[in-house]
Amino acid sequence: MNARGEFSSRLGFILAAAGSAVGLGNIWGFPTQVASNGGAAFVLVYIILAFLLAYPVLMAELIIGRATRANMVDALGQISGSKIGRATGAWGFVTVSLILAFYAIVAGWMLAFFLETVTHLLGLDTASNWLTSQSITRNLIFCGVFLVLTAAIVTGGVSKGIERWSVRLMPTLMIIIVLLIVYVSLQEGAIEGWKAYLVPDFSRIMDPALLINAMGQAFFSMSLGVGTMLVYGSYVSKNEKLPSLGASVALVDIGVAVLAGMLIIPSMYVALHNGVQIFSESGALIEGDSLIFTVLPALFDTMGSVGIFVAFAFFALMVIAALTSSISMLEVPVAYVVESKGVKRTKAVWLLASGVFIASAVIVFNFSSLFGLVISLTTKYSQPLLGLALCLFAGWVWRRDQILAELKQGNENAEHSLFWKVWPWYVKFVCPVVIFIMFYRSVIG
Repeated sequence: MNARGEFSSRLGFILAAAGSAVGLGNIWGFPTQVASNGGAAFVLVYIILAFLLAYPVLMAELIIGRATRANMVDALGQISGSKIGRATGAWGFVTVSLILAFYAIVAGWMLAFFLETVTHLLGLDTASNWLTSQSITRNLIFCGVFLVLTAAIVTGGVSKGIERWSVRLMPTLMIIIVLLIVYVSLQEGAIEGWKAYLVPDFSRIMDPALLINAMGQAFFSMSLGVGTMLVYGSYVSKNEKLPSLGASVALVDIGVAVLAGMLIIPSMYVALHNGVQIFSESGALIEGDSLIFTVLPALFDTMGSVGIFVAFAFFALMVIAALTSSISMLEVPVAYVVESKGVKRTKAVWLLASGVFIASAVIVFNFSSLFGLVISLTTKYSQPLLGLALCLFAGWVWRRDQILAELKQGNENAEHSLFWKVWPWYVKFVCPVVIFIMFYRSVIG
């Protein structure tokens, strides 16, 4: 059996866990959700729901992980004492691997656009055109490069790989965001973006669409349901107070999402001022890949000579955000193969990274039919259902005295805390109902 690792510091865990949660979705999804759903009113609802919905599920994963000191498959098997638990863990294993498969493709695009800023500066026009044009060859190469970067970090284990790089990458990400916010805010048109982002439209605060969108963003932005936080929780010291640790992760994740909005929305209105189209035919703000790979590059082109340096910093930011998430995703299946199958970590990492690359290649070769399908199956269907399953395991299957014993490891007075008075019944009754309603409304309703 391979020895398990452990985060060497509280800060290391917070930055690694927040890095897992802070991904591409935070940076391109959250800002346009805000601007399209009542501005600061959406931000307020999002923050409330992040703590009312996402935080309790996050705590379920952290507590299960630290108590069992195991990967998702073995952990759910232990607390349930049944094959159903192990099957649910295996379902999470497959889901997170498929998420990483399409995520690596998108991250590869980010790498290509990042490298294009260098080739552009060097006057290599042919290389620049190839890097920014869709092609199977380009997609495969940069998807592979991104997975190699991810695997290289994960081979170092918990403290020497994941923690070491998270402590470097997350502060870098935040510094780049702040510097870009300052620069963009000084441009013509930025003030209109700030108004769209920060001025609340309280008439929409009870709009069912806003509430559903905010719930979805709160849940998915914290990387819940697929076992990343459970596995990271299994590497946390027994001396740590888990409720405050989880709250720190939630606050950092929310903070980065809000910062991303301060960058993206003013940038879009600067682009509008510079003659770039930022609204779709339906009148909605352009979002997703069209925003990142069409609107913002067009903005950078209007900035003159400084635009290339802004583009360099922006795509560096996107690559870092992708990398902090991908290392946590790869760690989920790696932890299982290392612990349950007795495979050496380095071998397990490269075998699994190769398997993910094969899945990515299948998607690339069948892009039009598989890319959107895989995203829907994993993030729209599987991830919320896995979050629901984790609530059921934590609230209905796992014995409360065992949960309390685990919480007491880091706080002898845990049973008298507000967290213990609220969380058990909340994760047992409220979270499953809310997640089910969210799932029903987004998928069926």
